[in-house]
Amino acid sequence: MTPSPTPSPGSWWTAPRMTALWLLAAAWALCFPLFSTLAPHRLWGWCAALGYLGAACLTARRPGAAVAVALTGAVAVPLLWLVLTGQGQSEVAVIERSGRLLLDSGRIYIDRPARVEDYTPYLPGMAAFGIPGVLPGPPGDARLWCAAALFAALWAGRRVVGAEPGGLLPVLVASPVLALPLVVSGVDLPLTGLCCLALAAAVAGRPALAGAALAGACALKWTALPAVAVAVAVLAAARGRRAAVRCALVAVSGTAALVLPSALLQPAQMWGQVFAFPTGRAEVPTPASSPLPGRLLAELGPWGWYLTTGLLVVGALGVAASLVSRPPRTLRAAADRLAIGLTLAFLLAPAGRFGYLALPLVLSLWARSMSLPSRSLVVAGSGRPAGTGPGAPPPTRTGGSPGGGAPGAVRPVRPAGGPVRPGRDGSPPSGPGPAS
Repeated sequence: MTPSPTPSPGSWWTAPRMTALWLLAAAWALCFPLFSTLAPHRLWGWCAALGYLGAACLTARRPGAAVAVALTGAVAVPLLWLVLTGQGQSEVAVIERSGRLLLDSGRIYIDRPARVEDYTPYLPGMAAFGIPGVLPGPPGDARLWCAAALFAALWAGRRVVGAEPGGLLPVLVASPVLALPLVVSGVDLPLTGLCCLALAAAVAGRPALAGAALAGACALKWTALPAVAVAVAVLAAARGRRAAVRCALVAVSGTAALVLPSALLQPAQMWGQVFAFPTGRAEVPTPASSPLPGRLLAELGPWGWYLTTGLLVVGALGVAASLVSRPPRTLRAAADRLAIGLTLAFLLAPAGRFGYLALPLVLSLWARSMSLPSRSLVVAGSGRPAGTGPGAPPPTRTGGSPGGGAPGAVRPVRPAGGPVRPGRDGSPPSGPGPAS
């Protein structure tokens, strides 16, 4: 019997549902010109709302054209206008300033910040995206380089897991969770892309690549630290302790190499701007003041700040315990576990913005946009990781044929010229003939 094909990740997204989602996105975009006081947000809201309404009208008859219209209205038109006119959120200017300071003096942080705009609440790696700011005109805009880093990392992550391009990725880029930050700031895009790449590399059993991606992410913002725990847990469950330790060592050493020079040169400035300022403990109040639970508790006084910090620690311990007891083994599971951890962190942090929640949402949706979102590295029925042990061959995917296991399962490759050993439970080897 021929096995039924694996459902496409986009099978859920029928025309009526897509129409409803485009209309919901249009309503969300219209909130910005109606309530926001920031000019870039207002411009994006008008353009995106028109694009989403056009997409809603076209979805039933021409779904491909609908996505193109949404991308044009929510990304292309407002981004082109803001870049050409030099407008954007203050984060863009902060990144470009840190890049210029790095080139001029090797320093990244202003010694005595007096205004919100003087603070650089990012780790030294973010300055790399401001270095092109020395170029005149649009080529120096930090948003373009942040977007390029995002798409390069997503492309690399897809290649690592061997997935085909998914039809949901353009929809994800056109959606407000990516379109808005891509147009107005871009600051979280490299972090998002590197976290996706790190999870993909961990699921594919490539600890060095996962560690390098994690090092790059952790050198941008300290909020990337939960991704290290998730990637290490994935590798420990699928490839063993040695792969997990290798990933952790590469991540820690790479982060130290990128961060330590600035930490030694400007220790007080880094602490005050990267850690104290975002958590509301600096002399200048942070603008990240959305009414999230942690922020509301912190406003009650010193005991409220300590209470929300304690809840944050409890949430982190809970996620860590789940990684030990039930480590994720697929790309979706790993992305969802990281998304849960980041959501708890953003909700319980003493200071935060609703926009921060876009990162966990993108992680979860990106994993589902892949054509092979449930790839596992554990040998079906054997209870042991695939490809572990000296000289073990890489895993290969079965096609769902009789005796070959369920579709998507992973089994060992038959060694050339040698017999296939039965599993530990005494089951016969799966798959007739030598593996190709």
